[in-house]
Amino acid sequence: MYGSQDIDVCIHECRASTDDDIYVATLEPKRNLRLLDLTHLLEEDVTEFESLDMAIHMLFLARSHSYEISRAIALAAKEAGFDGIIYPSFFSLIRTGGHPFETAYGMSLRRCHPDREKYAEAYTIKNFALFGRPLENDLVSIQCINRLVLTQVGYRGHFGPVQY
Repeated sequence: MYGSQDIDVCIHECRASTDDDIYVATLEPKRNLRLLDLTHLLEEDVTEFESLDMAIHMLFLARSHSYEISRAIALAAKEAGFDGIIYPSFFSLIRTGGHPFETAYGMSLRRCHPDREKYAEAYTIKNFALFGRPLENDLVSIQCINRLVLTQVGYRGHFGPVQY
């Protein structure tokens, strides 16, 4: 089961259109869930090229070719007894206005920013996936279900060069 903390990201990731009937549920866990948090900023004493944190960060900014790796991580988490995973949305940067791999003097701001945890959190939209059938398995309960009617959509962008 997919969920997001951000309704705009959720709508975009689900490829919803104005013709769709969209329903949004608010869920509550029935117990403390064991979730593998892949958005957690790792403390490491290695270079960017050796960093597991940077590798995970890059994985979730990658396109469809990263799906098999992400799936393998999720399957391993499930086999290890987790109820699900928390992971950064592919659309985090487009939603927050961030830029991928910002650097200062060639060093990643994700790793060397003075307030790096807040920096990383500001540019991460956390999604979650719960394994199996969480409603049927009594992991979560529905607090409410609402119909969402799209009344406006907005994008901001700029023109860039075309490469042939």
